[in-house]
Amino acid sequence: MSAQKRQSIILDWVREEHHVDVDAISNRFGVTPQTIRRDINHLCEQGLLRRRYGGVSLPSAALNSAANASSVNLDLTHQKIASEIAKQIPNGASVSLGGGAGLVQVATALLNHTSLKVLTNSLSVASALASNSEIEVIVSGGQFRHANNDVVGPEVTNFFSSFFSDFGVISCGSIDAQHGLMDFDIREAEANRAIISNTRTKILLADQEKWHAKAMCKVATFKYVDLFFTDQMTQEEVESLPDCVKSFQVNPIRL
Repeated sequence: MSAQKRQSIILDWVREEHHVDVDAISNRFGVTPQTIRRDINHLCEQGLLRRRYGGVSLPSAALNSAANASSVNLDLTHQKIASEIAKQIPNGASVSLGGGAGLVQVATALLNHTSLKVLTNSLSVASALASNSEIEVIVSGGQFRHANNDVVGPEVTNFFSSFFSDFGVISCGSIDAQHGLMDFDIREAEANRAIISNTRTKILLADQEKWHAKAMCKVATFKYVDLFFTDQMTQEEVESLPDCVKSFQVNPIRL
């Protein structure tokens, strides 16, 4: 992968997570921390990122106008994908939702549904659904992660394993033709596996950039996915999916 492509992915990742450690970035791409620091230096020199607490974060709004435009494009694309996912879920259903920016968009798209029961380990997902009293939200306990506004740990795995929902919607750190869904944090991988194992219809939300990332924690192969929603795929990526997976490509939005 070229340095330019790697830097573009790093930038999108920080926009989604707000802060990412250098070691996590290094593990994701399978390169040395020194290589990642050179990437970070380049992005910081352009005013797109800033160094903070052993990693990188978004800069102040005054320095981030270029980054904001791309972030808005990503948010709008996630909103469009989330809207399509919400159409698959009828009123009265039970839904397990994992964490991440895309899943918050799915929760927002479900806001006008009625009589839903939602299980989640994400406080952001719960907050997105708070204004509709007709949606029952059950939140897991666990170790709170400030940067992600969610909880992780064995309590989360046990939580999702204690129910069996109609729909489970997850995202992941990367996707791989051979190994399927992958994550960067073993605790996230375990939570996603628990959702997959305890739901009738398994839905994956993952944008095209996930094919280029390199997470190391296995979640599940594609045979455990029923519906796959993304923005775009190459023909090679489409052909790598098993016949049992129904995929939906939602055209990305660009301002």
